[in-house]
Amino acid sequence: MKFNRLYIGLLFGAAALSSCSDDDATPSIDTPTTYSFTRDGATSVSFSGQTTRIAMAEELISALEDETKSKEALLAMFAHEEGAEDFSDADLNASSKSIRSKTAASNDFFSSNVTDATAIKSLFDTWIGDQHDEVFSRWNEQASAGVAGQLADGTSTRYVSANGLEYNQMVAKSLIGALMTDQALNNYLSPAVLDAATNREDNDADVVAEGESYTTMEHKWDEAYGYLYGASQDPTNPNATLGDDSFLNKYIAKVDGNTNYTGIADDIFNAFKLGRAAIAAKDYTVRDEQAEIIKENVSKVIAVRAVHYLQAGKAALANQEFGSAFHDLSEGFGFVYSLQFTRKPNTDASYFTKAEVDAFIDSILANDNSLWNASSTTLDEVSSKISDAFGLVLTEAAE
Repeated sequence: MKFNRLYIGLLFGAAALSSCSDDDATPSIDTPTTYSFTRDGATSVSFSGQTTRIAMAEELISALEDETKSKEALLAMFAHEEGAEDFSDADLNASSKSIRSKTAASNDFFSSNVTDATAIKSLFDTWIGDQHDEVFSRWNEQASAGVAGQLADGTSTRYVSANGLEYNQMVAKSLIGALMTDQALNNYLSPAVLDAATNREDNDADVVAEGESYTTMEHKWDEAYGYLYGASQDPTNPNATLGDDSFLNKYIAKVDGNTNYTGIADDIFNAFKLGRAAIAAKDYTVRDEQAEIIKENVSKVIAVRAVHYLQAGKAALANQEFGSAFHDLSEGFGFVYSLQFTRKPNTDASYFTKAEVDAFIDSILANDNSLWNASSTTLDEVSSKISDAFGLVLTEAAE
């Protein structure tokens, strides 16, 4: 009996020591209230490249509504080369960054898929060129079925192609997927990028990038953050003024404003904060858990807005409010196109493949003169497929 008591005591003691050892090996995570991280008294957060590309995209979208712009000027804004005077901002002109170079360019989806990457970039080139060739040439003319021109939409004027497409809206909303979402979810939040080369070992040892105050892993995470919050008035507290750009930031605000999804903005921001804090604490399990939360919720933002605009466009078409209908459907087109860049959490796949997205768009544009005669049945079918894939209630997303 004495032996048994001693043996049992040793077992409990060993278990207790093991438990203490495990606890001691788990670093605590100190998460700040804002996205503020420092090293040696200096900020360790940097995402200037993302701020630059968002600013370039804003100028491009504005230029797509300036009928005095040449096709060459528009395409040069998309594929900017360092030193070229493509923008009104001298700092953008001096930059080596461009929108086109990071469009459909993520590590996970396109590093070994050059065919699709090239096709996607070329499609943006085509849309930009078509805005000049088809729409600018009839800027002051009335649009009708099969004829490009302008349409009234309340106090606004919409400028559409012969098929009713607003190319500027298609480009803007498609960039939300092909640039911002693809880079954030499928590139910078990818373990393949975060842990590339010696990133994990360097982060463990607090080895910073040359001349910088951040580790490479910290910087990669911040670059993902920048595609959502790089244009925020206060990037450390972006939800205070959510909607500070025309891209992901704006539509996170829109979805958060839908009472069925209130809180999604905080969920995304808090996951970014905790994930960044986890990197500082060398807790890569928590880091990856937060990345999956971000992937799921950013993807949901795109799905909700795709359904919203398809349903809004359907309602406007039923009332023959063509300016409003084509505006909504063109925005919906862009969000549907962006679905191929979403990311199912804990998988290596998007919610919809490029082929599936192309099929959605072909079905929406299938009738004579495309949007002029878009089928309400088709719009409902596409909306239902998106809702089902994301577990949404269609009527809630449509609000």
